[in-house]
Amino acid sequence: MGKNIWKSIVQGGLHSIMAILFKAEKRTAGTRGELKKMRQRGIIPGVVYGTKLNNPVNISVNEKELMALLRSHPHALLDMDVPGVGKQPVMMTEVQRDSLSRSVLHIDFHQINMNEAVKTSVRIEMTGDSQGVREGGILQAMLHEIEVLCLPGKIPDVIEVDVTKLQIGENVLVGDLALPEGVTTRLEPEQVVVTILAPQKELTEDEAADQAVKAAEAAERAEEGRLEVHTDI
Repeated sequence: MGKNIWKSIVQGGLHSIMAILFKAEKRTAGTRGELKKMRQRGIIPGVVYGTKLNNPVNISVNEKELMALLRSHPHALLDMDVPGVGKQPVMMTEVQRDSLSRSVLHIDFHQINMNEAVKTSVRIEMTGDSQGVREGGILQAMLHEIEVLCLPGKIPDVIEVDVTKLQIGENVLVGDLALPEGVTTRLEPEQVVVTILAPQKELTEDEAADQAVKAAEAAERAEEGRLEVHTDI
């Protein structure tokens, strides 16, 4: 993300809060034509909202840096130098996209209170070499993210799921996840996160082609969903 780097923020005596430095510029352009020209130059318009702000602040951000952030840490705590206000902890709360091209048109940020819990999503990362897969099974991830509730400073980068001992027919459930201290989820404990399916029968060429198309479509939907932002402040 260019020069954006992780930094530690001390808040209320805690030194474990990590934020990403994210640059924003003051924006005066507001007409449809002006905003279109901005996007053509690789600049995305946005707004910062928050109780500590007298009024919403119009900003612009670099499109390449924004896309890198959306791909890597869409739900991260950000350290933004809000024009006219100064450095503030913020999070992305909404991304508006073109209905056809899916390119980003506008983005909303929200200045947050570090002492109030937020509801956001955290990426799930599988680790280990599953015993069931070694025996011919197929690892099927049912969840790629999990919705959590916690203080902004406790939002984990990822939730790791160790599948090493998982055998064919076995599952990892939401209730099995080792969530960090202070992090909770409202998902049902019985919801399946990942499972090991039994080996499939030999597929015909048509069946294999049809399965490949479905897999590609599912991957595309997952990628689009991963680039969306759903954070409740």
